Amino acid sequence: MHGKSAPPTVIQVPLGTLFRDQNDQLVKELKRKGERFVAARGGAGGRGNAFFKSNDLRAPMVRENGGLGETKTYAVELRVMAHVGLVGFPNAGKSSLLRAISRARPKVASYPFTTLQPYVGYVEYEDYVQIAVADIPGLVPDAHKNRGLGVDFLRHIERCVCLLYVIDLSKPEPWLQLEHLRYELDMYRPGLADRPCAIVGNKIDLPEAVANLPAFEAEVKMPVFPVSAMKGMNITALLMHIRKLYDEHPEETPPPDEDDEE
Repeated sequence: MHGKSAPPTVIQVPLGTLFRDQNDQLVKELKRKGERFVAARGGAGGRGNAFFKSNDLRAPMVRENGGLGETKTYAVELRVMAHVGLVGFPNAGKSSLLRAISRARPKVASYPFTTLQPYVGYVEYEDYVQIAVADIPGLVPDAHKNRGLGVDFLRHIERCVCLLYVIDLSKPEPWLQLEHLRYELDMYRPGLADRPCAIVGNKIDLPEAVANLPAFEAEVKMPVFPVSAMKGMNITALLMHIRKLYDEHPEETPPPDEDDEE
């Protein structure tokens, strides 16, 4: 804004917004409702010709320019993107699952990396509660080393309150997928894999998946929901568990990590 006593420019942002400088260092996190952050200060006001008016000089032809304001650049991101994040390897069926449980329509194809940006859909319940669920792009081995844009994708996972691991049950030894996914999460941010979670065993409509299910359930120690996202099988039980996660873990900004403190 310009001119005499111009009001500050105020930009409204959601609770949990992070501001990072050009070195990717955390500058500010807005944690409380109504909290403000001065992103850049305006310059000091100048003095017009009336300030220099005197008995001897009734019409001064001089004025003083105002000071320049600060110019800063920030990367702005949300600490919480969705209440539930779908985590899995490429082609595990995350996008198909999001289409099955919400009105979102992410791209679905038979080749990997059809999803390159998070896609958020909303699961609606009879009591009008809407729960945000994010389709996170597929991870690859060594994602924590930024292989396959891994760090960018892992950062999206960090902004979800709860996690659903989407496992392709049709592949041999499907429990290894879960081990590798949790390893990547913990290597990126210790404790990230310990967030409230459940397992979605996808593609249960395939004979290979049905055969692998008993061994898979014996290997893992978390709730398993065998579904077919493509055919809509067993979706109701999964929706009930998503609601349970939502009720037990209210949507709030996860606490900042130690290395994010100012």
